[in-house]
Amino acid sequence: MNLNDLAASVLQHQRSTPDLIAEALRQAIQLGIFREGQSLRQDEIATQFGVSRIPVREALRQLEAEGLVNFHPNRGAMVSSLSPTEAQEICEIRLALETMALQLAIPQMTATDLDRAAALLAETDQTSDPMRWPELNWQFHAALYAPADRPRLLGLIKTLHVNVDRYIRLQMKELNYRDRSQVEHHQLLAACQQQEIDRAIEILRLHINQAAEQLVDYLKTGQPQPNPLPTAEKSYLPIK
Repeated sequence: MNLNDLAASVLQHQRSTPDLIAEALRQAIQLGIFREGQSLRQDEIATQFGVSRIPVREALRQLEAEGLVNFHPNRGAMVSSLSPTEAQEICEIRLALETMALQLAIPQMTATDLDRAAALLAETDQTSDPMRWPELNWQFHAALYAPADRPRLLGLIKTLHVNVDRYIRLQMKELNYRDRSQVEHHQLLAACQQQEIDRAIEILRLHINQAAEQLVDYLKTGQPQPNPLPTAEKSYLPIK
């Protein structure tokens, strides 16, 4: 897959041109078609989409707000990189926001909400396409947080997921990250089904912290660090 394929795909949807271009570029960054530090030439992108540079610049500004693109004097737009310190901060913010969202959501969860989350886990278990795993991961978390009815909070959480998505894809491809993540996802869903708020929050806290530790190690060394699958007992321990 390349940018032309992504452009053709997103242009089929009825959205504004900057939004469509932003979506294609976002996917290109997440899939590694555009690497960190790579220059994003507005004239070349405009030519590929058959548009002027104005919607391209608007799209790049959207991605800048999401932390995927930086603008540099005399160099223009470039794919941003993520330092270990920045990754740690993002995960710390995720921890605060996502545990808040889950705490608000669990009392409001319906059978339909829980069935939706369970279906997404089943789809993740069954798919062999590693490019689908991060999107299904987000959809599962979003399904659990949506009953909180806090759209701005959910929007902030999604932006943080987008910031680390491209690195999570590498972890899922090269390690057993998906397997350990799925074990924790099933445990989290079970706690939500039983309305066990404290237990669910501790599972989510451990889930985010372990993902953060692995991501930071990867950014420090350039090599993914393997993590063993969790045991049920260990997954419920509070984080010190």
